[in-house]
Amino acid sequence: MEVRSQFGADQTLESVEARRHPRFKLEVGIRVYPRGAPVVRGDTVDISESGVSAMLREEVPVGEVVRLEFALPLGDVELLALVRQRSAFRYGFQFVEASSAQDVIGRTCSQLAVEQSVRDPQLP
Repeated sequence: MEVRSQFGADQTLESVEARRHPRFKLEVGIRVYPRGAPVVRGDTVDISESGVSAMLREEVPVGEVVRLEFALPLGDVELLALVRQRSAFRYGFQFVEASSAQDVIGRTCSQLAVEQSVRDPQLP
């Protein structure tokens, strides 16, 4: 199946869906701190070891590095992320720093993988 990227180039669906780490559904509140702008609040949609997607109430510039804060079951997370993409109110963030938050995120993803595979055997 072919899809059109935001730049007009045709790509196969497999290349669009290629990810370094599997994503897991996760709905928690998130705060995004763009440079020189007020905090933007929203809710996460899913998370992986390399990023998170969220529905935000305000616009955040794509390509900007922002500070993210959100609470996971295993601990609070605060780290820097690159705003990679936007589709309407849904944003994709790529984590850009190695920090103690990465350990909490990794352990949370492992836990979510087990929990979500029990609920839905179709998930990775």
